[in-house]
Amino acid sequence: MLAAVIGALGMVPPIPVPGSPVPITAQTLGVMLAGGLLGARLGALSLLVFIGLIMSGLPVLSGMRGGIDELVGPSAGYILSWPIAAFVIGYFVEKSWKSLKVWKVVLFNIIGGIIIVYAAGIPVMAFVLDLSIGQTAISALAFIPGDLIKAGTAAFIVVAMKRSNPVLTKKKTEKKLAA
Repeated sequence: MLAAVIGALGMVPPIPVPGSPVPITAQTLGVMLAGGLLGARLGALSLLVFIGLIMSGLPVLSGMRGGIDELVGPSAGYILSWPIAAFVIGYFVEKSWKSLKVWKVVLFNIIGGIIIVYAAGIPVMAFVLDLSIGQTAISALAFIPGDLIKAGTAAFIVVAMKRSNPVLTKKKTEKKLAA
């Protein structure tokens, strides 16, 4: 279901970044939600399914893009980092489930959904475009304001879902007791 949500977020038109072939999209919001709502394992799995949809050629990326070219082009590092990002976010959310606060989830989203995604995306984009890491990192600064907004938005949604969904809370508590 979250793979479908990420695909739907791809319908939001991409915002071109001057000097960069990688646009600003809403889809990393879905990555953050996948980790925060589904947890580490299922969040990562949902992003692997999404990458499978991309590979099959479905136009699920922002701007109606899809196909294997997207996974070897300038955006490849960003996209391929999404399962890892969702896993990391989900891991931290699961470990903090009983004391989950919005500020904590924002921090988890920054670590998984921004730092990890940039750590993979910037070097791959530099390699594909034959640019220096520094040049590519400077162009990536344009993504930070939007990514911080997405980190906060996802955090509010995750915490609100935890508070309003007793089944979700019960499942997380039962998992911890069973472990």
